[in-house]
Amino acid sequence: MLRVPYTDLYNALHRAMLHLGLDGDRAALCARLFAETTRDGVYTHGLNRFPRFAEMVANGSIDLAAEPTRVAGAAAIERWDGHLGPGNLNAYAAIERAIELARLHGLGGVALANTNHWMRGGSYGWLAAEAGLFAICWTNTLANLPAWGAISPTLGNNPLVLAIPRTDGAHVVLDMAVSQFSYGSISAYAARGEQLPVAGGYDAAGELTTDPAAIEASQRALPIGYWKGSGLSLVLDLLAAMLSGGLATHQLPRDPARESGLSQIFLAIDPASFAARPELDRIANGILDSLHASMAIDPAHPVRYPGQQTLRLREENLRLGVPVDPALWERLLALSF
Repeated sequence: MLRVPYTDLYNALHRAMLHLGLDGDRAALCARLFAETTRDGVYTHGLNRFPRFAEMVANGSIDLAAEPTRVAGAAAIERWDGHLGPGNLNAYAAIERAIELARLHGLGGVALANTNHWMRGGSYGWLAAEAGLFAICWTNTLANLPAWGAISPTLGNNPLVLAIPRTDGAHVVLDMAVSQFSYGSISAYAARGEQLPVAGGYDAAGELTTDPAAIEASQRALPIGYWKGSGLSLVLDLLAAMLSGGLATHQLPRDPARESGLSQIFLAIDPASFAARPELDRIANGILDSLHASMAIDPAHPVRYPGQQTLRLREENLRLGVPVDPALWERLLALSF
């Protein structure tokens, strides 16, 4: 891997966004979201995801000119239509609006229909946490996960984000798919020629496997918790589609390069009206101190909370440069997308 300064990565992505047709503040924000995702170590949904983004712009699945609009709502809950605009820009606008509503009502929610892949879902959890708010966000996806007891994929691996703010900035942010491994992670393992650390899906014979290429071929990723993950995927799809008035997983295009029309939920909670910040910090610190005190299987790898690794990688990558694939970096510099 090649390491490049964060500023160089951002500037290259900004030029690429302008080249694709985004302009002004929208090009700058879209580039920043991609760059920050890569900086934070979520390589599968940062720069590595950019070629797919460019492909979807080219095939018309993403409308760069479209911006989200409010279509309905009352008090703290609103429905928005993303008009197939860039998924990360739509999601950013949705969580920003949820935060605004939470400032007014204590709780704010935006149900977003007709949007695109939000890239790193954790971005919107971090945004809320940095504003001092709790957040719960999720999205449906194309069908890439079999229901428990089924062979063909009928569910999505519907990512779920939960964010807990802390005064010191060491926020707890859980960003997870409801498959054991996201397809981005599976593809990354396959590209490196590595096996998954634990079984992540089924091969063509229906046997659990650690072979990422076999899982990509079968499209039978393993739900987290087996039947529990299957059930969680289903209810997240139901909630997202019903509350947003948008499409459900079974209605989405099955081609990953044309996966558009997604439904998403963004909930923000502002505790300012009912809880003092020192009280919240005391509770969080107690829980996390207890976690860190647990005996690790391998002393070289102490137990950590969701988001702790992100902070470590962010510091390391800002100091040493952000790891990028050399071939992809050259393509980006040449704007050959």
